[in-house]
Amino acid sequence: MTTTQAGSSTATTSAARDHARAQEGTVVDARPTVPSTQVQTTDADGGPLDIVWAERIAGGNYSHRLLDRGTVLRLTDVEGDACASVVLYNAADTAERLNVADTMKIQWQVYSAVGQVLLSASGRALATVLEDTSGRHDGLYGPSSRARNEERYGDGQVHGPSPAGRELLTVAGLKYGLNRRDIPPALSFFQGVNITADGRPEFTGSAGPGATVSIVTEMPVIALIANAAHPLDPRAEYVNTPVDVLAHRGAGGSSGAPIAELDPERRRAHENTLEYLRAAGLA
Repeated sequence: MTTTQAGSSTATTSAARDHARAQEGTVVDARPTVPSTQVQTTDADGGPLDIVWAERIAGGNYSHRLLDRGTVLRLTDVEGDACASVVLYNAADTAERLNVADTMKIQWQVYSAVGQVLLSASGRALATVLEDTSGRHDGLYGPSSRARNEERYGDGQVHGPSPAGRELLTVAGLKYGLNRRDIPPALSFFQGVNITADGRPEFTGSAGPGATVSIVTEMPVIALIANAAHPLDPRAEYVNTPVDVLAHRGAGGSSGAPIAELDPERRRAHENTLEYLRAAGLA
């Protein structure tokens, strides 16, 4: 049985309440997140942005959010050792979700870059990559697993010293009625993997502190983000630093490029998406 010392500031219910309320506005390795309107920032023309999500996800942690169509989601590798594994779901039907394999093979591109469409298995666009100053991403190996982290670091549990990315995504998914089998392979940002000419993986690591990547949602989505060490990180210790999340409502529901000017694969994905959104009364 756990006991509380008499001198503790939380020894009584009223004292615990006062202690909890005193924490408002204070953060530990994070920025204030509620309400997001507390965050003041502007666009390239100096106009205010309509912020809907502002958070710092500490190393070994996760977050999640429901995002409307046309939301710009920007991730920043604060200290240079973040690894943000992202999964997206159609908010109206979570059976439709990010398909990393289709995202790569249908667009003939194994590496994420500006203009890449994040596809579902239904051939629809969930989001599009808008900006990228990192260039170090991975769609092949996904987040770390509990078994691998236990083998490498001695622990892979969510609340342990070296949480696995897949475990973090599973907990995030539970908030939306999803379970372990609903977590597909994720797209990981800020820790790169290249494939050499002989087919071997080459871990390229981070581009350094301050690198960013932005995506715009093409339909209402549920976004899950796990920030955990990449499974191919060769360092013996578990290294993972914060990632900043900033999302704002954008203009329209796409990357802005006319559909007719896109290559055939991306054009078809956008056409499929618009057809679906119109049928659902969302466009």
